[in-house]
Amino acid sequence: MPVRLVVAVTDDDWFESLRLRLDLPEVNFWAPSSPVFRALVPGELFLFKLHSPRNFIVGGGVFAHANAMPCSLAWQAFGEANGASSLPAMRARIAKYRKIKTDDKSDFVIGCRILTQPFFLRERDWIPVPEDWSRQIVTFKTYSTEDSTGLRLWEGVQNDLQPALAPGLREPAPRFGAPTLVTPRLGQGAFRVLVTDVYGRRCAITRERTLPALEAAHIRPYAEGGEHNPSNGLLLRRDIHSLFDAGYVTVTPDLRFEVSRKIKEDYENGRHYYALQGVELEKPKDPKYLPETAALLWHNETRFRG
Repeated sequence: MPVRLVVAVTDDDWFESLRLRLDLPEVNFWAPSSPVFRALVPGELFLFKLHSPRNFIVGGGVFAHANAMPCSLAWQAFGEANGASSLPAMRARIAKYRKIKTDDKSDFVIGCRILTQPFFLRERDWIPVPEDWSRQIVTFKTYSTEDSTGLRLWEGVQNDLQPALAPGLREPAPRFGAPTLVTPRLGQGAFRVLVTDVYGRRCAITRERTLPALEAAHIRPYAEGGEHNPSNGLLLRRDIHSLFDAGYVTVTPDLRFEVSRKIKEDYENGRHYYALQGVELEKPKDPKYLPETAALLWHNETRFRG
C-alpha cells in the first residue's frame, strides 16, 4: 500500500528554535493562514525543508491531525513546541507573514499541522530536495512511495525516524521494506486539539461553544494510567472539567451526566449542576472516539464521590 509524504517549506526561525530540542514528543507546524490541509492521513510522513537557497530537507515527523484554531489556543496546547519562545513572539511572526501591523490585537486563526515523533537531521545528513522541486513552491508538495522519488524520501529518513519511535510503540515502521503508516504517539497538545475537534468544539454536557471556555479532560488521568487518546477524553466547560477531575461529577458507562450529592454537602450550592443531572452526553460523530467504557468505569469507581 503506497504511503504519501509531504515536503513543506519551514520558517527558518521555527526550525532553529526546535532543532536542538530532543525532548519534544510533538510539534505544531503552523501556517499563518488557515487553509484546509487534507494532503495526508494520520500516520503518513510530514517532512520540512529550509527556505531557498538552502534547499535541503532537514527534519520531519508523523502527521497526526490538522485543523484551524486561534493562535492563543495553539499556544496553550503546544507552548514552545510552536517554534516560538512566547505567544507575543509567535504573534509577531504571524503578523509578519500576513503583512499586517504587529500591534494588531486579533486572535489570528492559523492552520495547525500536528506532528508527533518529530526528528531533526544533523546538518551532515540534510537531504537535497528532489529534482522535481520547483522554486515556485511556497507551501508544500506531496509525494507517494509508489513513485521512485517518494520511495527514496521515505527510505532516506528511516534511520532518523526510528529513534523517535520510542519503546512501547505498538507498530514501529520497518527500516526498509514496504512503506507503512506509523501510529502517531499523541502528546498532551495533540490530545487537547483532537478532543476539541472530536466533540465538534462543543462542551459534551452543556453544548457550550465558546472555545476559550472549553477544555479537554482526561477521563482517566495520564499520571494514573490513562492515555493521550481521544477515547479517553471529554470536551468540557472549564468549571465542569474542574468538578470532573475533583470527582464531584462523572459520566456513567451509559453516557449520562451524574452529579454528586457532595457538592451541596460541601458547598451548600450547585443548583446549576444538579439541573444537568441525567443529561445524555453529546457523542462524537465518529463512533471510534466514543468514551472507553473501562475509563468511565474507572472514573465512576475510583474518582466519583457518589
